[in-house]
Amino acid sequence: MTARALDNVRTGRFQRTLALTTAVGSVVTAVEIYFEHDRAGFGNRMMWWPVVLGPIGAVAGVAGACNRRLARTLLPLASVAITANGVQGTYLHLRGIAQKPGGWRMARYNIEMGPPMLAPALMSMVGGMGLVAAVLRREGST
Repeated sequence: MTARALDNVRTGRFQRTLALTTAVGSVVTAVEIYFEHDRAGFGNRMMWWPVVLGPIGAVAGVAGACNRRLARTLLPLASVAITANGVQGTYLHLRGIAQKPGGWRMARYNIEMGPPMLAPALMSMVGGMGLVAAVLRREGST
């Protein structure tokens, strides 16, 4: 199984799969983020960014799977935006935990009750998949 996976990467078949995985991951992540941020009442306007970037990542992932040129242009642009927003979200979530009563002195409680500490990292991983897909060799290219 590992040999077959490596062969798929070597021959370029994995590039399209990873682009489509980025598209699906963008939608799933955006939906989950929407529900979590809605629960928080979208108290900060920046909470809308990952919700908006989800469909953009989905379109870029599908376009990258279907078109070689879009896989090298649109997919990395969307993926960089998604990754950067995930890093920004991680900072904001860590800051949100620190701002809760007791801050980091009550870390165990505030990590459980505050914003999910590592959830934005999921978004960064989806963006990272798109970046990897953009640089992988595509099937049929020399």
